[in-house]
Amino acid sequence: MSQAEDKFDSIIVGAGPAGSACAYTLAKAGKNVLLIERGDTPGAKNVTGGRIYTYALEMLEPGLYAEAALERRVTHEQIMLLGGERAITVDFHQPGFNAGDQAPMSFTILRAVFDEWLAAKAEEAGAIVACGIKVDRLIEQEGRIVGVVAGEDEMYADVVIAADGVNSLMAQEAGLIKDIAAKNVGVGVKEVIELPEQTISERFNLRTDEGAARMLLGCTEGIHGGGFLYTNKQSISLGCVFTPEEVARHRKSVQEIFQDLKMHPAIAPLIADGESIEYSAHLVSEAGFRGIHPRLYREGFLMVGDAAGFVVNTGYSIRGIDLAIVSGIAAAKAIIAAAENIALAGPNYMQELNRLKLMPTMKATDGYFEVLETPWLYDKIPNLANDVMEKLFKVDGETPSGVKENVLGAIKANGLSIWQLTKLGIKGVRSL
Repeated sequence: MSQAEDKFDSIIVGAGPAGSACAYTLAKAGKNVLLIERGDTPGAKNVTGGRIYTYALEMLEPGLYAEAALERRVTHEQIMLLGGERAITVDFHQPGFNAGDQAPMSFTILRAVFDEWLAAKAEEAGAIVACGIKVDRLIEQEGRIVGVVAGEDEMYADVVIAADGVNSLMAQEAGLIKDIAAKNVGVGVKEVIELPEQTISERFNLRTDEGAARMLLGCTEGIHGGGFLYTNKQSISLGCVFTPEEVARHRKSVQEIFQDLKMHPAIAPLIADGESIEYSAHLVSEAGFRGIHPRLYREGFLMVGDAAGFVVNTGYSIRGIDLAIVSGIAAAKAIIAAAENIALAGPNYMQELNRLKLMPTMKATDGYFEVLETPWLYDKIPNLANDVMEKLFKVDGETPSGVKENVLGAIKANGLSIWQLTKLGIKGVRSL
């Protein structure tokens, strides 16, 4: 396509949740949209733990969640602390979650299925979805981004939206970000393990329509990171996230540590007799509010989703897909509001991110970053918790020690002090 020919109102690079949500909103408003995906199908190259908070789908269109490609509604929020072969699991079960007259709060999902569904919705709304295409570079004229180059093809648009993931090559070429800093990302590995639906329900004490979301601490051999487990209809998504710099100094590879997790006495029975149907690895944004890039736009160009750094990790939950969808909606609304004066799209976008409460949400959870930076949180705390529980329940015929004595002894045995734990508690209170 030459610039003289008809151009698109918007070209979106990346058909993940952010890109497809943006394309859907623009197409519904009558805009001429091209959604480009490098993978053979939307979701084919995407990796995530696998959970979506459905308010974002409701924001996209009321009632849309009811037809979405979802797995199980989450009614069990779980945290597991692993210490050696031991484990403590906290299970908050709220049957009222995701029930009643209001829209369910969250579901587990499989990205390959969900992303393809959402891109199809954008296509139904009128967007052109082009898969198997690699965008090589941006087209810039007089200081403004005006299109993209894919192979020998040049495609032009009023606005190009980068929805190409955490290490956005489009945003780098646009000069908005540099090479991603290792300290701001984690290396995530994930395996999808197929099991019968009834087996999953029995092993996790779930009703047919219920699901569990479990965060794991103590599964990374002291490396800054953690794990996750999500129950799908007929599979389990199990994974770990590690800080790259610490992995490089570690005696084991990421794959070896992950295999040890699968063999853990608290995990192995949950996935026993399952068949691995997917294994993948990906970079994951870890810096939260501090990881949002200082500049999210320039004339003719916007960044959304992971490309912009919109991911929240509080330690007890991870949010990315809902924020990606909201950012895609914000970008689309900004472009629509700009009308003929497309130079206003960037400033409008920042206003929409605040109006739709994405930026306030990111800022409100910034304090968790301080807590999660504590180096001994990932081995000594889970081990300490398990030491205390072991002493609490152990009966061997000897005179039992008091709870206070047991706790103080466990703190000392793990090389910690009351002052260190107090400072961690203060950080935790401040994070709230």
